[in-house]
Amino acid sequence: MFRLRGLILIWLCLWALPLHAQIAARILLQDSPLAGFQYHAGKQVWSQMQVGDALTLIREPDNSHDAKAIRIEWQGHTIGYVPRRDNADAARFMDSGQVLEARISRLAEGRDPWSRVRFEILIPIQPRADKP
Repeated sequence: MFRLRGLILIWLCLWALPLHAQIAARILLQDSPLAGFQYHAGKQVWSQMQVGDALTLIREPDNSHDAKAIRIEWQGHTIGYVPRRDNADAARFMDSGQVLEARISRLAEGRDPWSRVRFEILIPIQPRADKP
């Protein structure tokens, strides 16, 4: 009974917070290796990149190699693409207007360009605006 009261109290406290003070939540859509690292600016900016850095996803529906292509940029530098085998869901979300976030989840030294950078794509969950 005390546990239930505590949970209710926590819920009421969180519910009463203004929207800007509520905890931002995200759903992990995917975690993937970066495709094409060796063909883009990844080598030039490698020493500056850090785990947790934000990435920009840019949809390229007119890409001649893949109609579901999503380019990945780090601070304005193209560093690669979402792998073709993994891009269908993210492309569908982006095409429907869903905002997606991305960040570096792992950096590793090595010769294999597919193992250098891993990234996550996240779906941000917006707090409901209809709360008083």
